[in-house]
Amino acid sequence: MQRIALAMAAVCALAGSAQAADNAVTSGTFVIERPTLLSLGFEWKISGDDNRNAAVIVTYRKTGQATWRQALPMLRMGGEFIAGPKPQYGGLNYYNYTVPPAFAGSVLGLQPDTAYDVHFTMRDPDGVNGEAEKTVTVRTRAIPRPAAGGHVYQVWPFSHKDKLGPDEFIGLLAAYYMGADESDHSNVFPPRVKPGDTILVHAGTYKDNRFVYGGFDKNVETYGTSFDGTYYLTASGTPDKPIVIKAAGDGEVVFDGNGNDTLFNLLAANYNYFDGITVRNTNVAFLLGIKDIAGADGFTLINSRAYDVGRVVRDDWAKSKDYYIADNVFLGRHDPEHITSWIGADVWGKYPGFPALITSEYAVKVYGQGHVVAHNYIANFHDAIDNATFGNPSPVPEDQGASVDFFGNDMFNITDNCIELDGGVHNMRAFDNRCANTAQLAYSTQPIFGGPAYIYRNISYNNTTAGALKLLDDPAGILVYNNTFIGSAGSLGPASNIHFRNNLIVGDGWKKPIFQVKTFTPYSSSDFNGFGPNQVAGNFSWDGPPFESANGGRVHKADDTLAEYQKGSGQDAHSIVVGLDAFVNVRPTDESDPRKLYLPEDLDFRLGPRSAAIDKGAVLPTITDGFNGRAPDLGAYEFGSTPPKYGPEMWPVGETPSQFRSETGPPH
Repeated sequence: MQRIALAMAAVCALAGSAQAADNAVTSGTFVIERPTLLSLGFEWKISGDDNRNAAVIVTYRKTGQATWRQALPMLRMGGEFIAGPKPQYGGLNYYNYTVPPAFAGSVLGLQPDTAYDVHFTMRDPDGVNGEAEKTVTVRTRAIPRPAAGGHVYQVWPFSHKDKLGPDEFIGLLAAYYMGADESDHSNVFPPRVKPGDTILVHAGTYKDNRFVYGGFDKNVETYGTSFDGTYYLTASGTPDKPIVIKAAGDGEVVFDGNGNDTLFNLLAANYNYFDGITVRNTNVAFLLGIKDIAGADGFTLINSRAYDVGRVVRDDWAKSKDYYIADNVFLGRHDPEHITSWIGADVWGKYPGFPALITSEYAVKVYGQGHVVAHNYIANFHDAIDNATFGNPSPVPEDQGASVDFFGNDMFNITDNCIELDGGVHNMRAFDNRCANTAQLAYSTQPIFGGPAYIYRNISYNNTTAGALKLLDDPAGILVYNNTFIGSAGSLGPASNIHFRNNLIVGDGWKKPIFQVKTFTPYSSSDFNGFGPNQVAGNFSWDGPPFESANGGRVHKADDTLAEYQKGSGQDAHSIVVGLDAFVNVRPTDESDPRKLYLPEDLDFRLGPRSAAIDKGAVLPTITDGFNGRAPDLGAYEFGSTPPKYGPEMWPVGETPSQFRSETGPPH
């Protein structure tokens, strides 16, 4: 199928003066996406600019300050084609989506709950029709907090035999609703809780005997969840006054699903806030949204644990917004001692248990806008954190997957991908994450519907047979900046409008090429990177259209060395060769045993004082701000800086299922 690659200026000039009017850019609708804690996302629709030489320059400042700071420019997009992975019935592809012409981009590295002025300047040598400059004031999200002054209720487990006070109850449902009963009467009570109220849950295990027709034998432990064992929560708080369900602080609070499908159903509940609980023995811990059916806003889950679960958070509802999932520990059911895989019989087939069953599909899956998933420890899942693949985006900007932040997460022993930005449209961001030990690829964009998808300052190590990146299903608009990837770069396309800067991509001993790009667009680019080639032929390739092409036809040529690749591709003119000795302490992995788990705490990804990667990068505003030397360094860590905190700021209360490192987590 023909792929579109828009003509560059030299090609457009051949069309003559009749086309000249189309080269001027015309500004259109300006979209302010939902803010996150640390980022702001914007879109500016356009028409014209057939020669793609327009640009949008972005500056910003805290409201009230005088000095403007530079941000990254917005990404130009339009015309990129996303077909999809494979034919459906009738020969149609999954998506067949063409990216509309626009600019989109983020201001990064901001502070929570802070107002910013952001100034945009549209420029085009051929002229700008319509508004060329715009200034907006937007406030970043505040970290969700309980409200003061609400009613406080106390919840005890069934084993509690002391006399109950007027605001004390046995079981969560009896406090959340005006009462709780079994079976036929399980849904008769209206909500008791109101915005700003808090339910304090005391230590104990809350496990309903869901197969018992309760209410007759007072010695049988029941909590009013009926035969499916699900807590249907339907009361809504507000952004300033969430409904809080919080551990009381007297020990671990365990909600046990007794093997059920869904433990908490919040499809009709907005701004419910969970703090300090443990969930186990269920397929879906929190059901928050189902595509085209229903979903929730403002869900918060902090300081909590989940284990023996198939999924922790499930959401693929387009209108979901403003989740905050942070400082949690999520442990799946996959083998805690080894990496496993469900595909790749040539490598994995000789090991017991192949193909591995998907008993824990993902820890977190979201869709919508404004979500933050941060500082969680996740292990032993198929995927760790996903944006829902979803399908073609809605034509309504507010219902598109956009402005989502995944950062500070520590992911260990993941079968497929640590982070999937799949299905996102604009301003999807994965940054300051650590991914160690995967059977497949670490960071995925399968696909992106225009972008930009930002992947920056991340670490990946021991991504065994595949590599760091999965840029598959024709994604468009991907920015890969200042990452440290030990192993190959992964599956790099075919994709459109992709750009690599300041990355360290260093071989880990596996016999696989280090950097092979497939792109449909001549304006994809790569430069200022550090490569550590593996000992194989064809380490490098840039499989893309010739510079003057307008039809997306790709020309393939593989090169063994960086110098040959630079000369033949026109890419990576300022990139260098580095080795593992660029780091303080990073060692190759053992190709003879792909199941082996490596401990990131035994490695040090900081640059050594004589590292070739120091001062070899390009300035990327809001990403390399505050660099120490003549120029930014390559990789995730600037020399002399303190590495970010990965995983929970404070480890949640609760017992660990085993003493395997994947379940105890790193030293804390």
